[in-house]
Amino acid sequence: MKKKLHYLIAFLLAAFGLLTLFLSASVIFDLFGIRAKEGNYVLFIVWANFISSIIYLVASYGFVKNKNWTSTILGISALILINAFICFIIYIYTDGVHETKTIGAMIFRIVVTIIFVAFAYFTINKKNQININ
Repeated sequence: MKKKLHYLIAFLLAAFGLLTLFLSASVIFDLFGIRAKEGNYVLFIVWANFISSIIYLVASYGFVKNKNWTSTILGISALILINAFICFIIYIYTDGVHETKTIGAMIFRIVVTIIFVAFAYFTINKKNQININ
């Protein structure tokens, strides 16, 4: 059962990572006309999402292989997103042009990432600690 849970989490994380990679790369590299559809995007937010998408894909491998570093790299992704969000809030308060939907999207992404960190910690790290003792 636990093996299936790891595969399910890995699949969800990989799907989230691939979607994020596609959307952020499309804005950064102006693919498929998505940049124009995004309106007033904030480039450092897009880059933070792009970097996180790569981390999500690596972490999905970590889930499948039960690697202890999975929670660490997902934690790094969460920190990248939190720092980008703090900078984004400062950007907003300095009258930076942005889309309001970005606020909700970043909160959602941060929460989802933290949930994946918790899954990695409690299903991999804690399990491996018990096996060591």
